[in-house]
Amino acid sequence: MTVYVKTDVRLFVSETPLPAGLPRAIPALPWPSSAPRCPSHRHVNLILFAPAETTTPLPRTDLRALHILRVLRRRIGDTFDCGMINGPRGKATVTALDAQTLTLAFAWEASPPPAPAPITLVLGLPRPQTARDILRDATSLGVAALHFVSTEKGDPNYARSTLWSSGEWHRQLVIGAEQAFDTHLPVVTHGHTLVAAIAALPAPAPANAPSNRLVLDNYESPAALSVCHVLRDKPVVLALGPERGWSAAERDLFRAHAFTFAHLGPRVLRTETAVIAAVALIRAKLRLL
Repeated sequence: MTVYVKTDVRLFVSETPLPAGLPRAIPALPWPSSAPRCPSHRHVNLILFAPAETTTPLPRTDLRALHILRVLRRRIGDTFDCGMINGPRGKATVTALDAQTLTLAFAWEASPPPAPAPITLVLGLPRPQTARDILRDATSLGVAALHFVSTEKGDPNYARSTLWSSGEWHRQLVIGAEQAFDTHLPVVTHGHTLVAAIAALPAPAPANAPSNRLVLDNYESPAALSVCHVLRDKPVVLALGPERGWSAAERDLFRAHAFTFAHLGPRVLRTETAVIAAVALIRAKLRLL
């Protein structure tokens, strides 16, 4: 006999009879009043502050204050891990608490966090949700720069997303850095053409040396990224196309600027997945993993 046990969130299926006395419907349990709840859903290992925020009280409506009080459960005299954006890490101590604000004292470490990996990403501008994932996860992986460029096959409407106009793109960087227990945020540009982005890149590797300019392409790449050689003492540029890929003219542009074509294997990946896989491979080649 098949028995269905309904809860508030899932439907469990059992192929055996229920024991005698067990109710057929399990009621939803109320959330314990003592359990922490934070509407921000901040899953962070380090809480970041802008320099100007370290000298003024933090409003209790700020998502960081909610995290400190409701998730970390800090009270006056307690400390937590913190960092200054693009600056040092340290410890923050709660020194005062009232109905409106949270006052903190900061003690910074003498040594700054390690610099980001010398990896620059050139990305065909993706749909906003994909861009959010890339901004967050590429920051967690520790890249130095991300340049989101307009391409021939990309959707021009993506550039008009509120992701870019509202400043949300910067918040995604902060979330990625907090996850990685880091303070460094990558340089980010968006809306430039591919031609302009390539012109602003660091100089390519010398002739007859392994190319530190790589472009991923599923159609015209002779080798996998895993077997490409890079110079460990030079910055690496990695280009990934939009959802519809690079155009023939864009491939010619990459060839004219000393890019080596590579692929990630026969499987077709989401753009955000390809970014994570490619950056991980490059970090391994730079002996950063």
